[in-house]
Amino acid sequence: MTRRPVRRDLLEAPIGVTLLRKTLPVIAGMAAMMSFNLVDTWFISRLGTEPLAAVSFTFPVVFTVISLAIGLGIGTSAVVGRRLGQGDHARVRRRATDAALLGLAVGLAMTALGLATLDPLFRLLGADAALMPHIRDYMGIWYFGAAAMIVPRVLNSVLRAHGNTVTQGLMMALAAGVNVVLDWWLIFGVGPFPALGVAGAALATVLSWTLMAAVLVLHRELRQLFDLAGLTPRGLLDSWRELGRIAGPAAITSVFTPLAVGLLTRIVAGHGHDAVAAFGVGTRIDAIAQIVVLGLSMTLSPLVSQNAGAGQYDRVRRAILGCFVFVLAWQLLVWAALQGIAPWLVTGYAEREAVGEALRAFLWLVPLGLGAQGVVILAVSSCNALHRPARAMRLSVIRLFVLTVPLAWLGGRLAGTTGVFAGMLTANLLMAAIAWWQTRRVLARYR
Repeated sequence: MTRRPVRRDLLEAPIGVTLLRKTLPVIAGMAAMMSFNLVDTWFISRLGTEPLAAVSFTFPVVFTVISLAIGLGIGTSAVVGRRLGQGDHARVRRRATDAALLGLAVGLAMTALGLATLDPLFRLLGADAALMPHIRDYMGIWYFGAAAMIVPRVLNSVLRAHGNTVTQGLMMALAAGVNVVLDWWLIFGVGPFPALGVAGAALATVLSWTLMAAVLVLHRELRQLFDLAGLTPRGLLDSWRELGRIAGPAAITSVFTPLAVGLLTRIVAGHGHDAVAAFGVGTRIDAIAQIVVLGLSMTLSPLVSQNAGAGQYDRVRRAILGCFVFVLAWQLLVWAALQGIAPWLVTGYAEREAVGEALRAFLWLVPLGLGAQGVVILAVSSCNALHRPARAMRLSVIRLFVLTVPLAWLGGRLAGTTGVFAGMLTANLLMAAIAWWQTRRVLARYR
């Protein structure tokens, strides 16, 4: 069999053009996947308050599994990318295969653990007897799809490490599109399909993930990378140890974000329901406003990994610092655009004047720091790509728990809801300076 030539654009092509070309498909795919939960939530809301509340209880558990998948994806991309840069193609095949097997093993373990602890876990989270039947219907199916959700993230990370981001974008769009169709058929019942309610929503999600996993497994580029013939217990453990050194801290770091958001929500809640409503709307707007940064963080990582593996550290330095400058300028433009549409957003989302005032304060202050936050996100991604996961974790802990949460609390004590948002802005600005300094220190070691 003739092996396809290894892409060298991450090592040789102009940095800016390469990142733009690689990031656009990822952004498109992320936009499609953002619709996943929104569509599920919209359909489930048609079933009534109790089913919607029940599914809301599942979000922390779902995000924990997603965090494991994100961590495995980060570890896979960093390890495979560096081996590619070193030209060690035999080890690339070994690591890619073993990463997929690790994703499968973790997924099956989550299925077994989740089903065994379903009732006690959700009662511990506060679900009452009225909600538990809906939770059982949903998670009793959802847990069976854990592996089908984790494995595609790992496989997409292998492709990203090789410079292929188009397939990832297409797979995300495919899964999101299938989910929309299946949601309608399975939740409400159409033709021969019975109405399954929340169980239908879970089944639609699992089937969408399974289809994406199957298509990826059959993908020609990935099939050429699978090396089951050379599988040995010792080699498998060596791969899992190398992957785990980055994937473990990355997964833990992913869990930190929803934990910090929960603490911030608790702080905001001390200022009333109107403040919480404005904060909820604002954070969702922020997520959309940062989609370019998040997409860039996924494509910068393999570029850094490959070039570090090839010893092209000047190219690594130019890529990282250039992206820092870009996200600061880009997010400033996004902030200006948000100010232009702020009156429309306030009118559309705020039914009461108090909510509108809080949302205006949020939109004026918090998005102003998104460029700084983008610097931190890219610094964390770059540290993982350079196989420095401990430093990446420290940066995340400092941003979330040393600066953001305490300064938001202090701002709230001094100036109410506006003070909370000002504290979040201040934390991002301070953290950007720290992240830039720390990244330069890391890069100085590679001169």
